[in-house]
Amino acid sequence: MATQRPGPGAPRRDRHSPAPSFGRGLLDRVLAGSDTPIGTQAGPLTHHADLPARESTYADWPGWAHPEVVAALKESGIPRPWAHQERTATLAHEGRHVVVATGTASGKSLGYQLPILTALATDPRATALYLSPTKALGADQLRAATALTSAAPPLSTVCPGSFDGDTPGEIRPWVRSNARWVFSNPDMLHLSLLQGHQRWSPFFRNLRYVVVDECHAYRGVFGSHVALVLRRLQRVARRYGADPVFVLASATTSEPAASAERLIGAPCAAVTEDGSPHGPRTVALWEPPLLPELTGENGAPVRRAAGSEAARMLADLVVEGARTLAFVRSRRGAELTALGAQRILADVDPDLPGRVAAYRAGYLAEDRRALESALADGTLLGAATTNALELGVDIAGLDAVVVAGFPGTVASFWQQAGRAGRRGEGSLVVLVARDDPLDTYLVHHPEALLGKPVESTVTDPGNPYVLGPHLLCAAMELPLSDAEVEQFGARELLDDLARQGLIRRRPNGWFVTAGTHPHADVDLRGTGGIQVVIVDSATGRMLGTVDSGRAPSTVHPGAVHLHQGDSYVVDELDLDDGLALVHPEAPDWTTAAREITDIAVTEVHERSEHGAVTVALVSVDVTHQVIGYLRKLPGGEVLDSVELDMPAATLQTRAVMYTVTPEALEAAGIPSDQFPGALHAAEHAAIGLLPLVATCDRADIGGVSTALHPDTGLPTVFVYDGHRGGAGFADRGHRELAGWLRATRDAVTACECSNGCPSCVQSPKCGNGNDPLSKPGAVRVLSTVLRELSRDRD
Repeated sequence: MATQRPGPGAPRRDRHSPAPSFGRGLLDRVLAGSDTPIGTQAGPLTHHADLPARESTYADWPGWAHPEVVAALKESGIPRPWAHQERTATLAHEGRHVVVATGTASGKSLGYQLPILTALATDPRATALYLSPTKALGADQLRAATALTSAAPPLSTVCPGSFDGDTPGEIRPWVRSNARWVFSNPDMLHLSLLQGHQRWSPFFRNLRYVVVDECHAYRGVFGSHVALVLRRLQRVARRYGADPVFVLASATTSEPAASAERLIGAPCAAVTEDGSPHGPRTVALWEPPLLPELTGENGAPVRRAAGSEAARMLADLVVEGARTLAFVRSRRGAELTALGAQRILADVDPDLPGRVAAYRAGYLAEDRRALESALADGTLLGAATTNALELGVDIAGLDAVVVAGFPGTVASFWQQAGRAGRRGEGSLVVLVARDDPLDTYLVHHPEALLGKPVESTVTDPGNPYVLGPHLLCAAMELPLSDAEVEQFGARELLDDLARQGLIRRRPNGWFVTAGTHPHADVDLRGTGGIQVVIVDSATGRMLGTVDSGRAPSTVHPGAVHLHQGDSYVVDELDLDDGLALVHPEAPDWTTAAREITDIAVTEVHERSEHGAVTVALVSVDVTHQVIGYLRKLPGGEVLDSVELDMPAATLQTRAVMYTVTPEALEAAGIPSDQFPGALHAAEHAAIGLLPLVATCDRADIGGVSTALHPDTGLPTVFVYDGHRGGAGFADRGHRELAGWLRATRDAVTACECSNGCPSCVQSPKCGNGNDPLSKPGAVRVLSTVLRELSRDRD
């Protein structure tokens, strides 16, 4: 909704004091809690900026809007629409596909609520579909729609309803028969609505609008899948005589119209001028202090962990009464950060630990809903969360956001930052750097974050690994015509599927063969197939889920699993049955999986030689296997290593690679026995910096380096997309190789350590335990590559 009201638990403040001082005051409180002297060179605050407030720009209610809809919106607390809301709504009402790309909390939902509710109030048979990337966001928007349609007819006939994985089986037939505004997600659209479109024929026949909320979340392989699901939706709608208008909502993003057009496959107007107000915001960049009493490998300095620093900040801000979210990069990290804050708060006030909790994906639906409600009404003052709360859920009145680790894109950073200041007052945002080369670079180069435009999304619906299965799904839903095949640009691909016996040409079009069940084989989110259920073997209680792709490294036998503050140890993992059995236990150690990776080149797409360096864009087979895990003490010391016998998995994807001749490496001062460490360190650092030039998360990419690769016969470094078929990240890295590697070298050079540390060349994902690594060697490798590239251009 466009307005928010503060709930109980909101901090008290002087309403007559200048708003900017509130965010600065919170920053002073966070600084005061640091045990590093403020104002010294060693201080953790590397940069801070005060961003000004933005005034609102209003518009009048459009004349075409149904009076009952306008009345309901006014009753909800919206006296007039902001300019971007009215513009979006009018474009949609005129029948134009439109994307509204404005900031967090800018009331984008009104842009589609107004035309949809007007259409549904005017035509008693009209229907609408709402799609969101997360269940939490869909549930939040359903609550808003339900509130708006709770009055007398005609709005009371809308009957908005949810149809997603959390919808009970006994409720689904009612939604299908009665709901005229259905709230769902791409997964359920793919698996249920489209696959069983005959049962939904009245809904599709009268479909007027489709909302694609938070569409910037659909990038990479996931975005490519969703783009094809939306094309299939349009096919089915046309079969029933409908031509729905698409309304897309996005965080501020680069080229929103082009991104939206790639997503829906049709021209799309863009609304980008934000007419909503926003209070002043203080943004701080924070590098955790060094711990002089500790040293890491090779005598490297050790910094306080970002999660520990975020826990301390979260506790300090909650003590101040500031409603705060701490965004953490992993599910385990969210649990640990919440526990850390609770322990600190317990020493201040015994009632305060109960005001902080963890929130993440993998919780059961009832647990998520309870936490969302507690956050919304102020029962919870603080939460440590993964990006599960990044998107759209209306949590009113947040005062501060702590981002523990750069979230992978500038767009995601501002999306998370925008969760604070939703009352139009002052707020604080703190980015806490992890021991990661990209984070280190950003906190010391603030212009690369605060002065950089947000990224455009990367999607490729033509990816044959994505397109092929969707062609089979489309043909099962409705026979594919030759004209549609040409429109998809997929004749050669379809011929290949026919040779595999999956589809055949008949006089009336292309039909899937008997026994082909493509819908179940398509994994939209690339999560690795089925969900593994985590069950407490002592009680039979279901704790949550994890996708099967992540299960071998997170819930392998012996792994420590955290769930809402409770600790468990995994007894058994059955990937075939999708079951992980755990028992309650709180050991004084944690676990970290060890993996090995092998890579083979299967096809060369582009190749260029630059003296001693060769650069290529290639297709590769990447084979991963979890071979064991480390047990670590709280201080980071390794207790022991335990071997495991887990199945191997092979990923077919794309990679950018470069080779360097041994002679060039030796001329750069790298002896042959140090080739492995130098290349390995250069690979780690490059992985950490690829998000600077490609819209990806570090978790979306991987790398392999070797002093003698069998396919090249030379020292070689690979950086590959972590999605089947590729996602465009390696392609972007190949195009921007010089700039990417230059930033990588500069980040490694600027790091304060002498021999390499987690801030520059060490990686928490390394399956080899970060051994061997050579920071000086990495700088020499990168400098050699850059010199050869530059010399070739000259």
